[in-house]
Amino acid sequence: MEPEEQPLVATPQRFSFDWQALKHEEAKLAYTALALFVTLVLLLFVTRVAFRRKKPKTVLLLGLNGAGKTALFFQLKDGTTHQGAVTSMEPNDDTFVLHSESTKKGKIKPVHIVDVPGHPKLRPHLEELLPKSCCLVFVVDALDFMPHVRAAAEYLYELLTNKEVVRRKIPLLLTCNKMDKVTAHSSNFIKGQLEKELNKLRKSRSAISSADVSSEIYLGLEGEDLFNFTQCSNKITVAEVSALTGKVEQVEQFIREHVKQ
Repeated sequence: MEPEEQPLVATPQRFSFDWQALKHEEAKLAYTALALFVTLVLLLFVTRVAFRRKKPKTVLLLGLNGAGKTALFFQLKDGTTHQGAVTSMEPNDDTFVLHSESTKKGKIKPVHIVDVPGHPKLRPHLEELLPKSCCLVFVVDALDFMPHVRAAAEYLYELLTNKEVVRRKIPLLLTCNKMDKVTAHSSNFIKGQLEKELNKLRKSRSAISSADVSSEIYLGLEGEDLFNFTQCSNKITVAEVSALTGKVEQVEQFIREHVKQ
């Protein structure tokens, strides 16, 4: 008689868990995640720095030929007027510490100033200069103003309806030069006459725009019968200076308001 087979009885296996190995893997994962996070932060920082648009810091000296821009440029630069200089054929372009600040102690931030030729044929395209500018100094000859009021207003109109000027609200200083002369017109008179001429230009240009020939930006506020500088999107202030005698404090103050130390 064959012996009976004993039934198989399952015996529980003994499982051992390596807690030390688990902690090691968790630590590796934590270090990997931290490294990825740091790498991502650095990548975002580098990308932001590389593609961040630098704030424009250039000061533009603008105005008609003979207004005294070059004399003002050198007065700001070295305290001279460079009298006898001919009409600038190219922009005077330089970065320097303002002459009035040259004797100050401590670190003085230099300014980048461009004296733009005033003759229409020599005047660079504004679209190349305005994106780099932080403020505009528009120089007017207060002595010989009336014969050139229309031309000055046309130049101003071009500036005040420029998309870059309107979009960034680039501040403008209306600088009445040669105020040391007895027969020079007052700044209030010059401002008023320019506003009248700009109002005429606005009406004529608006008529052209309404005929769908042009799509230029409207100067001032629509619906207002009379134009004045307070209607502009950018701030416009007025100064009385004399580049010949060195009375340019108002220009220096205006520059320092927009090119901080």
